[in-house]
Amino acid sequence: MPSSHATPSPETRTCRRQPSRLAHPIPDALAARLDGHLATFAAHLREGLLAASSAVGLEVLDELMAAEVDALVGPKGKHRADRAAYRHGAEAGAVSLGGRRLAVRRPRVRSADRAAELPLATYEAASATDLLADGIVARMLAGLSTRRYGAGLEPVGAAIEARRTGTSHAAVSRRFVAATAERLAGFMSRSLADQRFTVVMLDGFGMGEHLLLGALGIRADGVKVPLGVVEGTVENEAVVTALLADLRDRGLDASAGLLFVVDGGTGIGAGIRRLFGQRVMVHRCRRHKERNVLARLPEIERPLVQRRLRAAWAEQDPVRAKALLEALARSLAHQRPGAAASLREGLSDTLTLTRLGVTGSLLRTLESTNPMESMIEIVRDHATRVKRWESGEMALRWAAAGMLAAESQFRRVKGYRELPALAAALRRELRIPGAASA
Repeated sequence: MPSSHATPSPETRTCRRQPSRLAHPIPDALAARLDGHLATFAAHLREGLLAASSAVGLEVLDELMAAEVDALVGPKGKHRADRAAYRHGAEAGAVSLGGRRLAVRRPRVRSADRAAELPLATYEAASATDLLADGIVARMLAGLSTRRYGAGLEPVGAAIEARRTGTSHAAVSRRFVAATAERLAGFMSRSLADQRFTVVMLDGFGMGEHLLLGALGIRADGVKVPLGVVEGTVENEAVVTALLADLRDRGLDASAGLLFVVDGGTGIGAGIRRLFGQRVMVHRCRRHKERNVLARLPEIERPLVQRRLRAAWAEQDPVRAKALLEALARSLAHQRPGAAASLREGLSDTLTLTRLGVTGSLLRTLESTNPMESMIEIVRDHATRVKRWESGEMALRWAAAGMLAAESQFRRVKGYRELPALAAALRRELRIPGAASA
């Protein structure tokens, strides 16, 4: 019986010793370039992986620009009578890398008739400042000051750092101002026509000594969307009207009913109805109303009044709830007329959700402007390192950038599954066609 461990034949031993071969061998020229890039990578690796990768990336950029020039002009040293362009030397340029600008040499190409210089798509892509601006805004919103901007960049090696530009205090500040101004303009002009909103919240907030008014929309699917911001306060009807007119012009639609949750006087409701007609309802923030009433009372009286306020607002019968609030106002009128007047002002609007039958999680979401205030807290957190607010325009830029940053963190509001019922209730209350079928 032959052994199960037979000696391999010479042919088999020869095949096992042969190295495997690639099905598609790398051309010698490409292999040489790869060897050069590997050598560069190894030389910079002691400074870190990012430094090594950046060094190789700049070499590859040079090769890509050279290849694009060859494609436009033809190989160097080979003249063509039918060429459409010719080489025109090189000049200083700059590309964006890791939050900084780096000096590079940019090849130049001119048309054969010398009428125009031809752009290089490779260089234009590498030199675009959009990513640089995005990085600056992100770092500034994260709390990095302009003076410490350079220290916050990831290391890319000493050789590349020596070519760095655009990271001085003044340069970063200029780019941040330009980038946030662009974001503000885009934010205040983006269309709202393709979205269906059920709720809009208005609330005022301060950025330094500047008072701003912001708007937050809640879509029919429960997603929160920052809508706009202007300089002014919710107590100023003209400011509110200007903001809402802008939202309407950008496509905010109230034809199917819209609920506004506001912190402000009864004149605000009048302004809202004047702009949107009888297709809207206004709810006054209960938390703001509670704070306004309690602020006019001695400390010892506040707990009892607070309990009576919240008991009235917890009542599901709107008639009963209004009677409880009016009784509280009467009990305060003699000794605490200021608190009574504060309670009576806009009293009916604090019961809008009660009339609409909103309960549960959605009631806790909409009875106050807390969702709006949460966004404002994110805006303030991003601007926490700002020490001096030079102008209202600066406050608006920071607010818009912060709102857009907050938008990426938003989740759907609690109780969003109850929004269709709210929309149906709005249509019934406002007598909008389609309410019966909802």
